[in-house]
Amino acid sequence: MRTSVAWAVALSLPVTMALAPAQALELKVADSFPAGHYLVRLMLKPWMDDVTKRANGAVTFSYYPNQQMGKATDLLRLTQSGVVDIGYIAPSYASDKMPLSEVAQLPESFTTSCQGTMAYWKSARDGVLAKQEYAPNKIKLLMAVVLPPYQVFTVKQKVDSMDTIQGLKLRSTGGAQDLTLRALGAVPVRMAAPDAYESLARGTMDGVLFPADSIASYGLDKLVKHATDGVSFGSFIVAYSISERAWAKLPDDVKKAMEEASEAIEPKVCSDVDKEQLQTRKQLNEAGVTFDPIPDATKAQMKDKLKGVAKEWAAGVDSRGKQGTQALEEFQSLLAAGASK
Repeated sequence: MRTSVAWAVALSLPVTMALAPAQALELKVADSFPAGHYLVRLMLKPWMDDVTKRANGAVTFSYYPNQQMGKATDLLRLTQSGVVDIGYIAPSYASDKMPLSEVAQLPESFTTSCQGTMAYWKSARDGVLAKQEYAPNKIKLLMAVVLPPYQVFTVKQKVDSMDTIQGLKLRSTGGAQDLTLRALGAVPVRMAAPDAYESLARGTMDGVLFPADSIASYGLDKLVKHATDGVSFGSFIVAYSISERAWAKLPDDVKKAMEEASEAIEPKVCSDVDKEQLQTRKQLNEAGVTFDPIPDATKAQMKDKLKGVAKEWAAGVDSRGKQGTQALEEFQSLLAAGASK
């Protein structure tokens, strides 16, 4: 009797195991964006949903927004150490580790998000940035978007001449943006985006370098009144990466799902960001923010001042033993190739 029961249990066990669904792999994703941020809506969440679908539910994601897992400046370290599986690693917030990526944040380089995004994507996946920046940091880029050209948003001062920008204290992400503001006679104040509201509200800054969509996302539309129009004051890279160690542990089907989802999201997200900016500008106008076209004479002066920023940036990076000039030449070549299509 006991033998029969034992055999019955033994025979039923494989069947039970076969019928039990495999437990999905859960990955932790973290960034510094507030809940409802447009880039989470346009890029991160669609990518996570697409990966889960392509992997037939073999992977799920736990998302931690708003610096819940750590400050924006700490997310490279937290991703490398495994505290976070996939982290929002903005090169500007890790400029000591990723100086070359700022090539996509130089002023007067491109006019749309898609131009900057596709050039950066190619360099960071297969070119100079992949070899000289991502590989040494032992991270793999999963998705990125280069934002539309930044504008100057101010609380009080309308910027419509070289005189009106002189001495303004403006939020910067550092690096290339610092060079841009100094070239125009403004004073860069380096800080992460989540800290900008408090500084503007206290009056310790006069304004910010921001894309239009981030003004609304961080609630700055309640504070700023004026915005420039017609000059590119640089940009910013929003990128999510995974450590090489975490990537190596993933099953092949999950890796394949991520690669396919990444390739699919890149052209779509930049196109969506470009479209969203047009709508956001309209909403900001309705909220009382005026976009003031820079007069042609002033625009020519500003563009002339900004001409040397790219070479100055590259020379500075070269002096640190990094391949700044090579990164700049490749990025400009990729931009030109994209424009010729």
